[in-house]
Amino acid sequence: MSSTVLTTSGSSDTSGTTAPSRRWSGLAVLVLAVTLVAVDATVLSLAIPSISETLRPSGTQLLWIGDAYSFVLAGLLVSMGALSDRIGRKKLLLAGSTAFGAASLLAAYAPGPGWLILARVLLGVAGATIMPSTLSLIRSLFPDDRERATAIGIWGAAAAAGAALGPVVGGALLEHFWWGSVFLLNIPVLLLLLGFGAWLLPESRDPRPGRWDVLSVVLSLAGVVGAVYAVKEAAANGVARWDVPLAALVGAAALTVFVRRQLRLDTPLLDVRLFRDRRFTAAVLASLISLIGLSGVVFVTSQYLQLVRGYEPLQAGLAELPAFAGSVAGGLLTARLVRRTGARAALTFCLLAMGLGVGVLGWLQQDTTYLVLAASFLLVGTAEGVVYTLGADLVLSAAPADKAGAASAVSETAYELGTALGIALIGSVVGSLYASGLSVPQGVDRAAATRAGESLGGAVEAAHGLPLAVGEPLLASAKHAFVHGMNVAGIASAVLLIGAAAMAWRLLRGLCTPATGPVEVRPAPEKADA
Repeated sequence: MSSTVLTTSGSSDTSGTTAPSRRWSGLAVLVLAVTLVAVDATVLSLAIPSISETLRPSGTQLLWIGDAYSFVLAGLLVSMGALSDRIGRKKLLLAGSTAFGAASLLAAYAPGPGWLILARVLLGVAGATIMPSTLSLIRSLFPDDRERATAIGIWGAAAAAGAALGPVVGGALLEHFWWGSVFLLNIPVLLLLLGFGAWLLPESRDPRPGRWDVLSVVLSLAGVVGAVYAVKEAAANGVARWDVPLAALVGAAALTVFVRRQLRLDTPLLDVRLFRDRRFTAAVLASLISLIGLSGVVFVTSQYLQLVRGYEPLQAGLAELPAFAGSVAGGLLTARLVRRTGARAALTFCLLAMGLGVGVLGWLQQDTTYLVLAASFLLVGTAEGVVYTLGADLVLSAAPADKAGAASAVSETAYELGTALGIALIGSVVGSLYASGLSVPQGVDRAAATRAGESLGGAVEAAHGLPLAVGEPLLASAKHAFVHGMNVAGIASAVLLIGAAAMAWRLLRGLCTPATGPVEVRPAPEKADA
């Protein structure tokens, strides 16, 4: 069976015969969509110090502002991916983009930390409708294996470019405007996406979707959010609080019931049997673990650059640019690298390279030369670009075409869940070590000491309101405690990534070679040809 038949048989469109110019124009629209979500994922990191000063969130609220978006996104991606297979990927993409714009406006003008967390939740709901649609539409637009690999490489590079655009443009905005302006970046991109998307994108859906199981949606969301909340709070506060074991129990039970229900349903929300394919499992786990290591470190280093080294927001954004420039290059070079080495070697080597780059942060100090940090960023970013792009390609090639939306959602769930877990785990570890390592000098009043103990941003603000004799020692102790926490987080992330490399090497044994490349197309079910 030809790959063209496989790609188009499960879709209601005729993209296999679409003119090349229209296919690539359609890809440009999808690049806008993925850029939109990527910008929103990174632009907030540089705004954290400004948000801390203006809205005065607690340490826990600050973490929720950072990861509420990814939590909700991860919990709903599978559901929205299955929904896109049913109602149409283009339709859901455009509807979600409109909602994303409305939520961006709410975030920009949020009057307090609670409102900002709510806006981030709504952004996560809207973002969950965008990401699966972009990747599954690529499969519909590009039936040819080689063209699709190139298109996914461009798509992955666009995600990295959007992540690069966020800190740089966000930093420039923060130099002149209030922190809410970083969310207004979404609006011009949305206008372009809605205008050109309605014109250029073909509609695509599963011709025999079955019903959308609402109970499965609820179980999926409850399972992901409950489990991640338990991990986050346990890392930050231990398991003594009653809500931590309760959330863990609810999350585990919901996920267990979800999996069993999917195995019984004739048209499951997520075909969990996809995980029987070792390529699929390796790609999903590699994306998940790599993002745990990467996102947590980026979240921490953004604060390190501004609050420890004293960089201005724009300067900090430019300092992080090597990581994102490397991600763009890695995404574009993935297809060529895999043709030379095979998917197994490429994925394993890049996970090891990420571990090495992140591990460098374990020895970073307040006065370490920036060249060391830049080299680490470049190495980590380039390797992540390959891991992200190759993981998406492996997921698509392992799944039947008529389930492209749901399969794409699994890939994006791993990405967003990894981001959420990274910020939660790494952020909580750094926060815990910071609080335990902070030494408050005599003469600091209780309110200032409490504020300093919540976060490094709080310590900077408290120190500025104190006499120099006590403010300077407090700030020095806070910076030292934060750097120590970052060092431990860097080493822990490196160990995690090395373990992921060993897992990928084992799972992909005998499956992906330089001769076959990353895509090993398996026949579609015969019923899809009807």
